[in-house]
Amino acid sequence: MSEPPTSAAQTRGGPLLERLKSERPLITVELRPPRADLSRRRSIDSWIDMHHAIRRLIKRDTYVLLTDNAVGKNEEENLHHLRSNLAQAVPANRLVPFLTCKHSLDYCQMYADRALSNGHEALVVLGGDKDVGAPRCVGHAYELRAQLRERVPGLALGGWANPHRDPGRQLDYVQAEDFHADFFLTQVVSHHDLPAVEAFLAELRRRELEIPAAFGVFYYRSPNPRTLKFLSKFLPVPVEGIQADFDSGASPEEVCARTIRALRDLGVRHIYLSNLAFAKAPLAMRKIEELL
Repeated sequence: MSEPPTSAAQTRGGPLLERLKSERPLITVELRPPRADLSRRRSIDSWIDMHHAIRRLIKRDTYVLLTDNAVGKNEEENLHHLRSNLAQAVPANRLVPFLTCKHSLDYCQMYADRALSNGHEALVVLGGDKDVGAPRCVGHAYELRAQLRERVPGLALGGWANPHRDPGRQLDYVQAEDFHADFFLTQVVSHHDLPAVEAFLAELRRRELEIPAAFGVFYYRSPNPRTLKFLSKFLPVPVEGIQADFDSGASPEEVCARTIRALRDLGVRHIYLSNLAFAKAPLAMRKIEELL
């Protein structure tokens, strides 16, 4: 289906898309809403912490991404909180919610309607882990993005790519007409993964793709072997390298900053930080920026 004559394709995305297309570096922050199984008191406390964190982060000229049932854990719905508790405190176009396919199709369609009506200008649409949690309503995220593109053409949609896999195949997906995304995020990478990142970037430049991207950087809080082993179920973890970083005396912020510096040396301008605890996120963000 073609775009409406008003050319929503030229106006969607707002300042986030403009920033991702610019040369000016950007570090965004991905946060996870509280788990849905918390007691009412703990849930309220968690949302209060997140409320303060988001307000402080936004003042640092960044954007905040909010996950949707990350790693198969049921989380409280991000849109409900944003509408109920932050609508008057934070510009909605600074907040980018995630939506996975692990809901009913009706829910996903209504979710996109609500996101746009609440003032959000971008939505990241992902497949969601097939091995845990509810089944997907469609086989792949691009199928859901195709439906949402027709339903809410004014909403910028974000996709996904994985630099740890074959770069040609990954960018075939991104370049395809049915990708239906205005920007994409990548799987998290590390300064211990640079050959894979270099290969991905080389292919991206060879194809001269104009779609902007933000590369994921994981904030490792400790070198605990059990934690790293658990994380390895969901994302590529360079266990030995991370443990060596901490053994050398590096702080979590320094380990994170090493990856950001390495990515910038390769020409990556835009990054999102994953796994920051929202109560401590603004302080960690400040320390990381001071190390760059």
